Amino acid sequence: MKSIRKPGFTILFIAICFILPGCNARKIDRRSLVNRHNITDAGPGDILALGNGKFCFGVDATGLQTLGGNIMCDWAWHSYPLPPGATKKDVPETGTIETGKLEAPMVKASANEEVSRWMFRNPHRFTMGRIRFIRTAGDTLSNDEISITERELNIWQGIHTTSFRIDKKHDVKVRTVVHPEDDLIAFHIESEYLGEKGLSIELSFPYPMEERNRRVNVPWHGHWNLKDRHSTIPEIGGRKAIFRRWVDSTQYVTTWHWNDANAGLKNLTDDHTWLLTPSGKSIDFICVFGEKEQEKLSVDYKQIESLTSESWKEYWNSGGAVDLSESKDERWKELERRVVLSQYLMKTQSSGLWPPSELSLMGVDPWSTQFHMEMIWWHMAHYGLWDRWDLAGESLSCYQKFLPVARKLARQFGYKGAKWGKQVGPEGRTAPWNGSFLLHWQQPHPIFFAELEFRLKPSKETLVKWDTIVMETAEYMADFPTQGEDGKFHLTPVRTANENDDGTDPAFELAYWYWALEKAQEWRVRLHGERESKWDSILNNLAPLPQHEGLYLFCDGWYNSYSDLNEGHPDPLGTVAFLPLSPAVDAEVASRTVRKIADEWRWERTWGWDFPWAAMAAARMGHPGIAVDILLKDVKKNSYTVNGINDGWYFPGNGGVLYAVAMMAAGWDGAPSKHAPGFPDDGSWVVKWEGLQKAL
Repeated sequence: MKSIRKPGFTILFIAICFILPGCNARKIDRRSLVNRHNITDAGPGDILALGNGKFCFGVDATGLQTLGGNIMCDWAWHSYPLPPGATKKDVPETGTIETGKLEAPMVKASANEEVSRWMFRNPHRFTMGRIRFIRTAGDTLSNDEISITERELNIWQGIHTTSFRIDKKHDVKVRTVVHPEDDLIAFHIESEYLGEKGLSIELSFPYPMEERNRRVNVPWHGHWNLKDRHSTIPEIGGRKAIFRRWVDSTQYVTTWHWNDANAGLKNLTDDHTWLLTPSGKSIDFICVFGEKEQEKLSVDYKQIESLTSESWKEYWNSGGAVDLSESKDERWKELERRVVLSQYLMKTQSSGLWPPSELSLMGVDPWSTQFHMEMIWWHMAHYGLWDRWDLAGESLSCYQKFLPVARKLARQFGYKGAKWGKQVGPEGRTAPWNGSFLLHWQQPHPIFFAELEFRLKPSKETLVKWDTIVMETAEYMADFPTQGEDGKFHLTPVRTANENDDGTDPAFELAYWYWALEKAQEWRVRLHGERESKWDSILNNLAPLPQHEGLYLFCDGWYNSYSDLNEGHPDPLGTVAFLPLSPAVDAEVASRTVRKIADEWRWERTWGWDFPWAAMAAARMGHPGIAVDILLKDVKKNSYTVNGINDGWYFPGNGGVLYAVAMMAAGWDGAPSKHAPGFPDDGSWVVKWEGLQKAL
């Protein structure tokens, strides 16, 4: 018997799909969604990212790095030699020689002041090389000699293509990709100008350059003239060259393969600079980086491009997606662009072996490319909401790796458990800064990450995986507060997340402390069957969140929070941003605080993640219009350049946008039961989404 679907049923089904969160009557056309944000309007000086998570090639308008760009990798770290007379014994494992309960800002990291300065700069990621066009005669090319006719970064496939003209008469076409797994860049070049009377390809190696003056936009990071500070040992044969590199104690290998049997290879000035001169009108070549020589790699450009393309298609067809194209608000396309390009950027260079730096793998930032333990949240938390949690796994394993140092740091200051550092590299040592050990909002992060993973994988295996980290984190959180004469436990001294000063009982940290310690108790019950009585004593007597005239303050007694201090990170709204509303927080006070900050904060003097942070708080407190307006506020720190990066360099903003938009679309614990509860429901925004997870 033929079944007949009645019209009424169809109408009801469609209506339900538009009402229920996450249910769309029409599946999102992901290919169209992504392709409408391919980068086609980048200028000659714009560096775009090609990468696989742990390795990134910054590609310029020539398809190489003729005008700028860096080659950086998650596993490649360098340290300058210690100051004269200093030894490893002068470098404290924790980052400081100070002991005893925390009372004041850091005074002395090392007994040797030069070693203290060295600790801030080391270790650091660095540019491993540069690949660019130069004239075969040895002359470099400038912007004035190059005119771009067509350039595109196809993010759906991870392919960069460009066509340009040299001297207004020589046409060059280049296709560039980065292998989806191997640390390998592949190039296909076509031009009649290649060869002895035209262009060659230069591969050169620098000595690492420190970044101390926030010069994040220099064309190439590195010292290209300190030839005696490093060594390159070549091994050349057939269509292959191996370059073994020694840079102080750092070693790595670069291998060059090409398909032109008659191409010429020679060192231009020294063993650090090599010139590959094609013999015909086209050439394919790959450049591979590794801690040791890579074997059994494909050297066929077409094959590598195909692997890359399929890998990116698989990525885009997995996880979450948000389509805003049917919205009436004219800002929809810019918000959607930020979301799509942020997904691309985070996959290319923020899903590797270690948490990324603020500039990720695009260059060297002012903090020596080390990562900030408080900023890991902004780089990694979004993966949980976009159902791509596996991309955060390697980075978040840093907690297990750092646990011995974190325990030692806690004991050094006289506390139990594990105290997580601030600015660190792979060894887990905190870089010296006067607020390094007073900053505390990084402490609850691993409990947040553990809970995110448990929601995605609610199993005993997940509980066991995170058990030690959660317990040791909470043990410090229960031991750090000081009981005052009022019988309450106070957080003091604490450097605020805003980093404007040290204070007592900051509102955001108190809210986070309460939530995380209570969540740790839940973990104890899940795995061990009982709560910890000391933790309950802290929870039941934790100081109240400071407020004045119905608004939450930075810290207790900081009554100028909304006059002199209303710039930088707006900490008071953090009480209800990514944190669920808890008994420690008064919803009415939080709501007024969000509105006050939205109206009167000096937003031009903030940081990129402050805008999505504020959007989360506004959405959670029932102000979706404010959420969208802040998320798209027209100030420089909230701009996203043509390559999709927040303010041109600040990746925490990109991670924040992803978390905020996912939360506003899919909802959060306690959100109104309606579609896209974080967006206005007046018809101006049509939010189609799929594959997202609800936020905490």
